[in-house]
Amino acid sequence: MARNVVVTGGGTGIGYEVARRFAEAGERVVIVGRRRAVLERAAADLGPNVTPLVCDLADPDAVEDALNALPAEIDVLVNNAGSRETVIGAGPHAVLARWRGDFERNVLTVVLLTESLRDRLTQGSGRVVTVSSIAALRGAGSYGAAKASLHAWNHFLAAQLGASGITANIVAPGTVSGTEFFGPRLDEAEVSRRAARTLLGRIGESGEVAAAVYFLASAEAGFITGEILHCNGGELLGR
Repeated sequence: MARNVVVTGGGTGIGYEVARRFAEAGERVVIVGRRRAVLERAAADLGPNVTPLVCDLADPDAVEDALNALPAEIDVLVNNAGSRETVIGAGPHAVLARWRGDFERNVLTVVLLTESLRDRLTQGSGRVVTVSSIAALRGAGSYGAAKASLHAWNHFLAAQLGASGITANIVAPGTVSGTEFFGPRLDEAEVSRRAARTLLGRIGESGEVAAAVYFLASAEAGFITGEILHCNGGELLGR
């Protein structure tokens, strides 16, 4: 039987690849994000099983409005939406904007939706998979701190959902290609530098992270919860 799957940030990069995996398996997928044109283009590419839903996930009013468009029962929730605040500067106003922006973009976008959908998660088999980052383990200032917050929250969520047979896990990618995160910074020299930090001598691909997400959402992963699956080619260990 087809499952109902919600993927945030599903219009590009890792989220797009996650949505593709589920859609190709015959699941019903809703991709959520802020940019209508991006979502509609992705949904058209991915096929009739995929529905776009425009929502600013850091805005509680927008999340509340979006609930009516989401399935009454959700088998899989993939929290992938997130980005890095680009405010620069050392003054207190710049610091506040950067830290607040990273918290809103990477924590509130996850927590507001998940808490709003908790009662819709399928009892006995529901899955929550949240995409974090290697930055949560290596630092990276306000962005890393925001992603690390998701790790603590996920432990709390897993404990709350466990009695209902619902799992909650994290996938923490390292450097991957095919995303908008790095923009023009990920040039050939930067790819080589980052690849050299891994044990495999290369950066990852969005589809490889999507495969990890797909596994944690599967029936085979039903006894895994509260965990962080590192998907970084050994970059966390370094050479």
